[in-house]
Amino acid sequence: MKTLTLTLAVTALALCESATAQMVPIDWDASGQFSKEVAIAPGKFVEACEKLPKGAKVAWSFEARSRLDFNIHFHEGKQVRFPAKKNQVAKDAGTLNTKVEQDYCWMWTNKGAAETTLNLKLTKG
Repeated sequence: MKTLTLTLAVTALALCESATAQMVPIDWDASGQFSKEVAIAPGKFVEACEKLPKGAKVAWSFEARSRLDFNIHFHEGKQVRFPAKKNQVAKDAGTLNTKVEQDYCWMWTNKGAAETTLNLKLTKG
């Protein structure tokens, strides 16, 4: 029984670690811009989140060495809303126009077999 409990605990820990996001804090500079280069391991994801007021505008762009799943999302209760969502793109750009005050997250998932590098840029409008 101890072996089964230990095996279950190790498996649960491994699952938690594999699902752990790399959180990138958004540090706006004096001109309202944020940019970051970050590595994303295979099977992992990166999130950059910020609480934004209703009516905010944030221009965003990114480029990666390989294709990633990308989305911008926020939570309303148990529902997840996606102002933007694309699968397997190496670069993209757009503008987030917030309709409600929320914590908005830009998220990239590396479903590939190799580590990749992501360059992201956010600009407050």
